[in-house]
Amino acid sequence: MTTIVPTSEEDPSLAIVRFTSQLAWADAGPEAAEPQVTRLCSEAEESIVAGRWLDLATLMVTSADLVSSKISEKDLECTYTIICSLVKNAKSPEEVLEMVKAIASKVVQQPNDKASLLLKILFNLYNLLDHPNARFQVYMKALELAVNGKVTEYIVPSFKKIDSFLKEWNIDINDQRKLFLAIANVLRENKSLAKDSLEFVTKYLATFSDEDTQVLSEAKEEAVRAVIEFVRAPNKFQCDLLEMPAVAQLEKDPNNAPVYQLLKIFLTQRLDAYMEFQNANSGFLQTYGLIEEDCLAKMRLLSLVDLASNESGKIPYASIKNTLQVNDEEIELWVVKAITAKLVDCKMDQMNQVVIVRQVLYASLSVYMCKATHILILFIIYSRSAEREFGQKQWQSLRIKLAAWRDNIENVISTIQANKVTEEGTQASSSSSSSSATQGLTVR
Repeated sequence: MTTIVPTSEEDPSLAIVRFTSQLAWADAGPEAAEPQVTRLCSEAEESIVAGRWLDLATLMVTSADLVSSKISEKDLECTYTIICSLVKNAKSPEEVLEMVKAIASKVVQQPNDKASLLLKILFNLYNLLDHPNARFQVYMKALELAVNGKVTEYIVPSFKKIDSFLKEWNIDINDQRKLFLAIANVLRENKSLAKDSLEFVTKYLATFSDEDTQVLSEAKEEAVRAVIEFVRAPNKFQCDLLEMPAVAQLEKDPNNAPVYQLLKIFLTQRLDAYMEFQNANSGFLQTYGLIEEDCLAKMRLLSLVDLASNESGKIPYASIKNTLQVNDEEIELWVVKAITAKLVDCKMDQMNQVVIVRQVLYASLSVYMCKATHILILFIIYSRSAEREFGQKQWQSLRIKLAAWRDNIENVISTIQANKVTEEGTQASSSSSSSSATQGLTVR
């Protein structure tokens, strides 16, 4: 039995097929164009009747692609809006995913001079979807389009939501790696944001564990790039790269061992080690586009941080002079630079020629007791200086400090409880005496 589903040219999908096919065949003349337009419209009708939405979407994006350079941006947006709406008709997640791939692939192939409009079309498609993986696929295409069309500024604001996106998409490690690299590339394309790409390269590298050599080798190029970006960045003094397996592999690679050595110097050593490295690896910095003066300045600041971390609260000017390899007039200048960069919290004692680094104050405790015996405990924690890396050594140090804080808290609580018991006992004694006195007066 045949089921007839009434359709008409008022159907938006059919209207788009007719419009695009007529325009595509317009130059062929009426005799050649009419049969082709009729054929395409018939195929579209058959797909609607049979519910073959993937076939219809494929037909429509192919026709739209042929005429995209001939129609206005408004007509192109309208055409793709109707095409994208077809995903709501899909009967299964698999069909949704296939339709999304067909539509998004054609969108990113459009001329780059319409990139902002095409990105808007992809965003509209994304918002129509409920399928997490399909949303991820569209987002990846949007990243590709943003780079190729040089419209990265439109997608960068979404990077703030990446963590929530990852929870929603629930993608595997391989897809996470693709995502982080794609975002890093977008940021590199935008000169004003290139410095932020290191964050996502680091996220990418962190997805690699102690896997086999072949898998780790995939990350080698990005590991090198991450190290160079960290060294080059004038305002980045901390990173977690050193102990990552993807980065650690560079140490045993003859071609990249100097890169790892440089990272190790910047994170764990002082200026003298850097100068020794520089003398032994002439031309290394130029190979990777690093500027010697910038590296030297950053290394001096990091060396000052190391001094602040290891001295007993006071750094003699002479130590700064020798460690940073500067003259007397430059000592205070570098201290000010470190303070400005928020690397060290300190003050200069010019009289005694020392820099006083603020000590760690484990617990500055103020206890306020009211009638309801509520207690307000205020802790003010000062850090002597910034840490260049946060590895096993730093975790151990933090553990010791937290244990000390815990013991201090327990002692304070014990003292307060003891005082409370004493106070309650005193109040009870006073109450008893008062009661006896009252009874005596009554008897009299």
